[in-house]
Amino acid sequence: MSAFTNLQKERRSIYALGKHVTQDDDSLFETIKDTIKETPSPFNSQSVQAVVLTGAAHEKLWDITLDALRAVVKDDEAFAQTKQKVDHAFKAGYGTVLYYTDQKIVDGLKEAFPSYAANFDSWAEESIGIALYAVWLRLREEGLGASLQHYNPLIDEAVRAAFDLPESWVLRGEMPFGSIEAPAADKDFLPDETRFRHFN
Repeated sequence: MSAFTNLQKERRSIYALGKHVTQDDDSLFETIKDTIKETPSPFNSQSVQAVVLTGAAHEKLWDITLDALRAVVKDDEAFAQTKQKVDHAFKAGYGTVLYYTDQKIVDGLKEAFPSYAANFDSWAEESIGIALYAVWLRLREEGLGASLQHYNPLIDEAVRAAFDLPESWVLRGEMPFGSIEAPAADKDFLPDETRFRHFN
């Protein structure tokens, strides 16, 4: 089995995250930045943008998220459960990667290539998926765990204001990461015969 396949098997959604990270903030930023730079995008559009939050900025993101959730979750008991999850599975981590699509780039492609215009939004989503999966694998290679969350669009405007981000950036996902404090549960797979076909 290849080293890459082994890395794929090790990449899991880790919800028991911690701050026991040996890498410094600058090296983590460079690792994430370089990984995303090398991922493909349609017409080399590079529509994927990323914000890496560590330290107080990471904590601030999840405080913003809790504030937004408190406004919509009216039941105190339900909110207490939500807060427990946010505090212990996400905020407890070392940092968070925010993944954005620059809609200005996507809209520019639609204008430049009108015959493909109907495809560029879905292609931008493919670019996000490729980028975040590559980062997820790279973090695992560094010995770190992560998960992918989607509190967008609930938190979009508050996060944009907090970190002074461009209006054209559309939040597509949040990836808390950190040390692996407990392993993920076993992963189940659908039968291969229901998912895959081979013809020759």
